[in-house]
Amino acid sequence: MAGQFNPDLHEDLRRFGARDLDMCMNCGTCTSICPMSEDAGGGFPRRVIRLVQTGRQKRLEASLDPWLCYYCGDCTLNCPRDANPAEVMMASRRYLTARYDFTGLASLFYRSVWAELAAIGLVGLLVTGLFVFLHGPVVLNHVALNTFAPVKWVERGDWIMAAILSFFLLAGAARMAWWTLGGPAMRRISPAIYLRQVPAFFVQLFSQNRWRRCGTHRSVVRWMKHLLLVSGYLSMLTLVLILLRWFQTDHVYPFYYPQRLWGYYATAALLYPTGDFIVSRFRRKEPIHMFSEASDWIFLIMLFLTALTGILVNVFRVNGFPLATYVVYIIHLSIAVPMLVVEVPFSKWSHIMYRPLSIYLAGVKQAAAEGKLLAVRDAEPVAG
Repeated sequence: MAGQFNPDLHEDLRRFGARDLDMCMNCGTCTSICPMSEDAGGGFPRRVIRLVQTGRQKRLEASLDPWLCYYCGDCTLNCPRDANPAEVMMASRRYLTARYDFTGLASLFYRSVWAELAAIGLVGLLVTGLFVFLHGPVVLNHVALNTFAPVKWVERGDWIMAAILSFFLLAGAARMAWWTLGGPAMRRISPAIYLRQVPAFFVQLFSQNRWRRCGTHRSVVRWMKHLLLVSGYLSMLTLVLILLRWFQTDHVYPFYYPQRLWGYYATAALLYPTGDFIVSRFRRKEPIHMFSEASDWIFLIMLFLTALTGILVNVFRVNGFPLATYVVYIIHLSIAVPMLVVEVPFSKWSHIMYRPLSIYLAGVKQAAAEGKLLAVRDAEPVAG
């Protein structure tokens, strides 16, 4: 059993936000009221808390339970010891994100706000420097954004960034799958099982509909806001990574043209939920927003500023303010690029990959287990 236990696991989780875990006496209240706890084997959050308390690091890394929790907050509100089990689940997700990342950057950023801010600042300065020294001609008698920042070069930069981010995210996803499916055991699972579960991944990626099973009106409203946010985020990625030449133009199309309407929708779908979440974290009335780590604030603020500066670029462009358009465009990319480079693979926003992947892997595990039981049952001799 050597290597299976980590006596410092409790302290490790504390650094990721599980500061009240000492108060837990494992009474099971959190499990009894959780609508997501469907089995009789301990359920969650109780099962995850017990793994942490007993130092079962490998078992925690192989668990999908932290990702199957949608943080309705009922367990924290009803905990008789104020152990804050909902935040333990959140801390476990942060911890697992750091473990999936082979570079160690996620762990560094989660444990040090200054390291995260420094990384964001460095990437932002790099983007600013590229525009200061490599921008095109500055046309001031009219707005010529594609002369100042040629769309083909911005597009290539987007593709390079997307490829790098995809590499880190897919590497983390591969480690997640390896640990949760049992490493070499993955090869014994039928390819048909992997393929049958693919739709579940995309359903969860685009809808997160499992969230509604939390049951409370508060959770349903939160699910709708999150769905709006994801739709805005995916819309903006589509416009920037795939349709940039159609989206970033110097010609001012009427308001009702598709690229403008789509861009306005994406902006509104980013600004409203992020603004609402920021205000809620200030008020600290909702269970999910009673406890906030620096990474939560940084992600929300940067996403909000990305959307805000993006719409300001359009406002200045449409109204014919060339210099303001160019300056705000640089500011916009100096916020958007660090937000993507730092937050997507190494921080808060990585859950856009890991949460739907957890649903997919849970389905694979269940189907593989059922198939194994069926094979055993079919192999039994028929009585008589």
